[in-house]
Amino acid sequence: MFKKLLIPLISLAIIILGTIVAIRWGKGYRPTRQGIQGTGLLAANSFPAGAQVFINGKLTTATDDTLNLPPSEYDVEIKKDGYFPWKKHLIVQAELVTQTNATLFPAVPSLTPLTFTGAVNVTPSPDGTKLALVMTKATVSSQNGLYILDLAASPLAFRSNARQIARGVTGLELATAEILWSPDSRQIILQFVSNDNLLISATELNDLTTTADVTSRLPLILSQWEEELTLAETQKLLLLPDEMQKVATASAKNSYFSPDETKLMYTATEAVIIPEELIPALPSSNTQPEERSLEPGGIYIYDLKEDRNFRIGSEQTPPAELPEGTVPAKTLLAELSRSLALNLGLTPTASPAAYRKLQAEKTSKETVASFKRHYSSLYLNNYQWFPTSRHLIINTAAGLEVVEYDGTNRLTLYSGPRVDDFVYAWPDGSKLVILTNLGSNDDTPVNLYSISLK
Repeated sequence: MFKKLLIPLISLAIIILGTIVAIRWGKGYRPTRQGIQGTGLLAANSFPAGAQVFINGKLTTATDDTLNLPPSEYDVEIKKDGYFPWKKHLIVQAELVTQTNATLFPAVPSLTPLTFTGAVNVTPSPDGTKLALVMTKATVSSQNGLYILDLAASPLAFRSNARQIARGVTGLELATAEILWSPDSRQIILQFVSNDNLLISATELNDLTTTADVTSRLPLILSQWEEELTLAETQKLLLLPDEMQKVATASAKNSYFSPDETKLMYTATEAVIIPEELIPALPSSNTQPEERSLEPGGIYIYDLKEDRNFRIGSEQTPPAELPEGTVPAKTLLAELSRSLALNLGLTPTASPAAYRKLQAEKTSKETVASFKRHYSSLYLNNYQWFPTSRHLIINTAAGLEVVEYDGTNRLTLYSGPRVDDFVYAWPDGSKLVILTNLGSNDDTPVNLYSISLK
């Protein structure tokens, strides 16, 4: 009887032992001279793939590959011909997988024109998939006007992607008008220097000569849009841990969520300390040094998934002392109000109703500017989210830079000529859009160009 059970028992023991060995092997345990020891896994992946992986200065493998390494700290560098190298100091822990997730950017990007007859007053939509722009240099006058460039479409030819939604009209200067998108990116308010306010569709051709002026209804329209923005912002803030919600609402300003809503960029307004362990620690979290002690003016990135906080820069602040001859702010505002009143045909002793009208116009313009700043940090500081949600674009005097959200791998992508410091990323991260003039003389119109990143 025992002999009949022996073979099944041995088979069961082998299966159990094999399962245990497989599990331990999968967790990274390997035989060494000191016995069986745990190792960590380094998933050396890159985009694009096929790059060389150097560990502590030695060529070890190529991406995409997974390596078993003893728990320790390693200097990892990923290189590929034609691309900037990627470097990081990583901590490999036993039984955990550490991923590089290295995005490699081309060292010599190509420049391709998107427009050929000029582009001014370029304004991105809130959803990040469209650009509104005004063309003024077309040979045929009817082709001048307001266009929508769909960034989600194939960028092979400008004509196939751009849609004209308004033709130029005498007396309504589109090139100098304020362009304000609705929160759903389906409507646009055109606010002209003449104080005309037109609400048009962003999905069809509009006739500005017959479009009704909405100046009287503008406060109501903007109020409804503001309610939409407030609701959406509140829903995003609820994703944050309670303590971080307090920081974001009471001790920070200029907050912008990443495209995938897993990270928050913000500027600290006071010195506070973010408590530790706001959420349970995740295995194999980012091991780069973080900063939880906030300094006023510091620009930070908070990772909602990993409860990590990184400093990436500082807010540009005006000098503490005014240069000689500078008019103090209160006096300057008073002079501007007086000058504006005179320009509008009002005397300093104009009626209260006239001044109320002037103040309403001023408030309207401030509201439009506030909407734009809410939609994109493009109108506020030098930092913008890149579509990967792992990088930011930095617009500096020296050129266009990119940096990872944890402050590592900062590099210059483009240092050529630009106009108006405009830069915007294609939704899939394949290119950057800039305004520049590559002509041989000053008469050459400014156009939109794409900088290829792949």
